[in-house]
Amino acid sequence: MQQAVAISHNGLTLRGMEHIPSGEKLPAVILFHGFTGNKLEPHRLFLKVSRALEKQGFASFRFDFLGSGESDGDFEDMTVTKEFEEAGTIFEYVKSHPKIDENRIILLGLSMGGLVASLLAGKLNNEIEKLVLLAPAGTMHQIVEPMEATVPFIASHNAYDHGGNLVGKAFGEDLKTLNVWERAAEYEGKVLLIHGTKDEAVPYDVSKLYIEKCYGDQATLHTIEEGDHTFNSYQWENEVIVSILDFVR
Repeated sequence: MQQAVAISHNGLTLRGMEHIPSGEKLPAVILFHGFTGNKLEPHRLFLKVSRALEKQGFASFRFDFLGSGESDGDFEDMTVTKEFEEAGTIFEYVKSHPKIDENRIILLGLSMGGLVASLLAGKLNNEIEKLVLLAPAGTMHQIVEPMEATVPFIASHNAYDHGGNLVGKAFGEDLKTLNVWERAAEYEGKVLLIHGTKDEAVPYDVSKLYIEKCYGDQATLHTIEEGDHTFNSYQWENEVIVSILDFVR
């Protein structure tokens, strides 16, 4: 069963969808969207993943972070640290859900959502059964610095105009304070990385860095040959979904 759900974080509302198949004490997957994304993601990828998981007996939860999609807040106030904190609130909601086995919670993140998922898994460690990272943006700071040099700055909002999304100056400042590899490496469970070789937003080598600096033999890298950042073809999308299902099972 798919239904809308809303939870509170620091007085603001996070809005999302939960997919709950029949049964009790279900395993669950929490999906975290990327930068400027939402709980659907391109070509409804997250919805398709959730429906595929539901057929296999997995519950799933996908929320819009504050300032994205239909959740409260403004995008210009968003930082990775804030999304990390929101992800923690979402995790606590899922963990306390009466239908969910609190010992079988999996995190899945796409792009910056993968960065957030890797940080949260590092904090929670053995509370997370498995971790799935789709094109995780572990080197996000290297992407933001050129953006700040090339896009218009809106002084009245203290933010950059990134294609109509106002990216607050605090976003870049926050990224510089994150020790991504050290924090992500605290996670000791199994990890699946999925990355397209022609990803122009987050280079394919970033997933290799996650293995080298954080996960080692804990991780498996599934390469999508010629794939782009959000797996924008039926073939690539299907390969991603099948790989996720094989891993969580």
